[in-house]
Amino acid sequence: MNDVIRTLEERVSLRKYKDLPIKEEDLDIIIKSATKAPTAGNMQLYSIIVIKDEETKKKLSITCDNQSFISKAPVQLLFLADMQRWFDYYDYCNVKKMCKEKNIEYNGPEEADLFLACCDALIAAQNAVIAAEFLGIGSCYIGDIMENYEVHREIFNLPKWTFPVALLAMGYYPDDFERIHRERFDKKYIVFNEKYRRLENQEFKEMFKNRGNMDYEKLGVENFGQFMYLKKTGADFSVEMARSVKKALENWKGENI
Repeated sequence: MNDVIRTLEERVSLRKYKDLPIKEEDLDIIIKSATKAPTAGNMQLYSIIVIKDEETKKKLSITCDNQSFISKAPVQLLFLADMQRWFDYYDYCNVKKMCKEKNIEYNGPEEADLFLACCDALIAAQNAVIAAEFLGIGSCYIGDIMENYEVHREIFNLPKWTFPVALLAMGYYPDDFERIHRERFDKKYIVFNEKYRRLENQEFKEMFKNRGNMDYEKLGVENFGQFMYLKKTGADFSVEMARSVKKALENWKGENI
C-alpha cells in the first residue's frame, strides 16, 4: 500500500487538537495543495479564508450548531463557492458593453454556476485535507457553515455571489490520539455499473445490520431510519440549513445585469 492510499485509509475526522499553532510553512503547503486541485475550466471558482482570530472561532462554534470543539482548532479554513471574482473581472473587461454590442443578454450567476463553484470549492478542500494529513494535521469538515447565511455573510464580509460551502477545523493530532475508524457501507450498496439502482428492502436490512444498536423505545422511535431522520435530516439544524440555503439562492437567479 503506497503512502497516498494509506493516508486515505487512515484519515479520520479530528475534533481534538494539540495545543500548538499550525506552522506557517505547513499552512502554506496545505493552501498550495488546495489551489492545485482540479477546477472547472481552470477558473478556480472558489476562495479560501484563513481564520485564526479567537473571537471569530468562538462565534463559529456557536453559529455552526453549537459545537465547542470548533473554537479549539488552531486554524479554520473557510471554502467559498465564488463567482464574484469572475463577474468583477467581467466588469473590468467591459463584458456588459460587449454583450450589448452583440445583442446578447448579460446575466448574473445562476444556480448552475453555484453548483459548479461548490464542486470546485469542495475538491480544493479535500486536497487541503489530504495534504494536511501528510503533515500530521487532522481536520473536521463543518457542513453547518451553510446555516445562518446572513450571520456568516456579515462576519466574513461576503459579497453577493459567494457562498460558504465548507469549513475545515484543523490542528495537529494529539500525541495520545487513538484513531477510531467508522465502518462504511459495503460498496455494493454505493457503487453501481452503468446505471443507478434503487435498493430492495432486504438489501436495506443487510446494509444497516451493523448499525443502530440502541434502545429505540427509550428514544421514542421504532428503528434506525426513524432515529437518523430525527437526528439528521429532520433535525433543527437541518431545517435551519434549508432556510439558509434558500435565502442564499435568491442571489443566484441569473438576473439581467
